[in-house]
Amino acid sequence: MEVHAYSRAPDEVRDAAGSLGRPSVIVVLTDQQRWDTTGVHGNPADVTPEFDRIAREGTHVEQAITPNPVCAPARSALQTGRFPTATGVFRNGLALPPDIPTLAAAFTRAGYATGYIGKWHLAGEDQPDGPVPPERRGGYQEWLASDRLEFTSDAYRTVLYDGAGQPVRLPGYRSDALVDAAIRFVADHHDRPFLLFLSLLEPHHQNATDDHPAPDGYRERYQGSWLPPDLAALSPAAPQGGAHRHLGAYLGQIKRVDEGVGRLRDALRGLGIADTTVLAWTADHGSHFRTRNSEYKRSAHDASVRVPLALTGPGFTDGGRIRHPVSTVDLTPTLLDAAGLPVPDGVQGRSFLPLTGGGTDPGRPAEVYVQISEDHVGRAVRTDRWKYTVAAPDADAWHEPTATRYVETELYDLHADPYELDNLAGLTSHRAVADQLREALRAWLGRTGEPDATVEPAPPRTTAQRRPDPQVSAWDGARFGHQPPPG
Repeated sequence: MEVHAYSRAPDEVRDAAGSLGRPSVIVVLTDQQRWDTTGVHGNPADVTPEFDRIAREGTHVEQAITPNPVCAPARSALQTGRFPTATGVFRNGLALPPDIPTLAAAFTRAGYATGYIGKWHLAGEDQPDGPVPPERRGGYQEWLASDRLEFTSDAYRTVLYDGAGQPVRLPGYRSDALVDAAIRFVADHHDRPFLLFLSLLEPHHQNATDDHPAPDGYRERYQGSWLPPDLAALSPAAPQGGAHRHLGAYLGQIKRVDEGVGRLRDALRGLGIADTTVLAWTADHGSHFRTRNSEYKRSAHDASVRVPLALTGPGFTDGGRIRHPVSTVDLTPTLLDAAGLPVPDGVQGRSFLPLTGGGTDPGRPAEVYVQISEDHVGRAVRTDRWKYTVAAPDADAWHEPTATRYVETELYDLHADPYELDNLAGLTSHRAVADQLREALRAWLGRTGEPDATVEPAPPRTTAQRRPDPQVSAWDGARFGHQPPPG
């Protein structure tokens, strides 16, 4: 991928859809960004004015849920429209199989230029932290990426690999450097339809230092500006201080990303293609900052699984708010739908384009489905009101993607308890609700091709479990004999 010059600069910019009459598509993916960091979700820190503008002017998916709160599984779903167990990438360290149809392959067949910039994390653990072989790039034609960007870069030292496998060092703060590369790609391809997937590392922590390296001055700007109820209640008992020492820099990282997306949108306007380009912004998963286990995610709580999602451009401008819960596994078929392209066989997601503009989709299930891996083999369903979670006590979460026996672990009333501090699992007063959600979960096992399973009720009780202490993560080394992988 060229990173130093614009290859085309015609005197008159043609319609971005070119002779195909189709929109271009940009996906902006952040890493480990909570849903409630955005202003449209009520965050008072004002770090996402550009995301908020996209949400107000375009389509805002209010309850967007990742299919798995771990990097590689979530990313496999975003690239294929299949749940992680169906892609085979049910945990980190597994490669995306080359024979599974992907988003990039579908757009390439339709004549689009396709490019990937940033973090990939789908090359597999047998690949070193270096170039990703062409056959493991998910079908993208142009490439400027690193499989695990957190290990080939730091805040002001961004090293990726181009299509020839050569290292490229980009100047500036990391998210700025990647946005700059995205702007170059757009400028080079603005006279034909393109698909660009921009995958940022921010606001993920830097693994080596367990810190969130915000740009200079940004940590101080937001330190102490926001503490959500779940972190306020649970952080005092969390390892290493929980969220208190991280949130200022975390928000600072998001602010800089938001500014970068603003520059990218300015470039689209300057090239005359803003109105013919679909732009989607979401995240692979969220972060509970060690309040639910001993690391940052790998739980079914909304802090881990609920992510921001807003889109603008053809099919989404003035689309309003989608209140129905939506899985990000639905993004691939939605983008294909918006471009008028066929959805490949085997895609398990469902386009949410019919829900824009106040529309309905009568065949859509009431709940979304979540798979948990690595920490434990778990499953969850989430409706607008309820979260129902089960875990497999006998399963090896590193080697087994599925299980045939689960036990109820959590039930939350999200209307009364949106930050999931009161666990209602086992309450006799909520047995009927739990039974209904159990059957919904078992139906999802069938939809995703998982084995049928028994789900044992939680032990009955009459008093809600109030603000449980953080669970002890399986990542204590004893179970698997190694440290958790990054992502």
